[in-house]
Amino acid sequence: QVQLQESGPGLVKPSQTLSLTCTVSGGSITTSSSTWSWLRAPPGKGLEWMGIIFYDGSTYYNPSLKSRTTISRDTSKNQFSLQLRTMTPEDTAVYYCVRANRTWEPYDYWGQGTQVTVSS
Repeated sequence: QVQLQESGPGLVKPSQTLSLTCTVSGGSITTSSSTWSWLRAPPGKGLEWMGIIFYDGSTYYNPSLKSRTTISRDTSKNQFSLQLRTMTPEDTAVYYCVRANRTWEPYDYWGQGTQVTVSS
């Protein structure tokens, strides 16, 4: 059973950088074909896909967020991370890390989500 757990600050000031980490247990982020993504759900809106890191470390981002987003990983800790720069109140959302067994397959494991509020 793969488990994902998000961690990071719940409150960020405008213009600051958000850093979230997803710790994975029960499976390796380097397992062939696996994909690891970040999603977010702003209040009253649907899920937004932010970006993905593949088992080989390659990444791809939502074009609308690409200029502000970096996804990286630490294979020694079996973690992957999200950095979102220049935060604004519009970035307030519940942030989720998720796994798909293969590209284009449905997400089969989700973190519980972490609320991030952008406010001064």
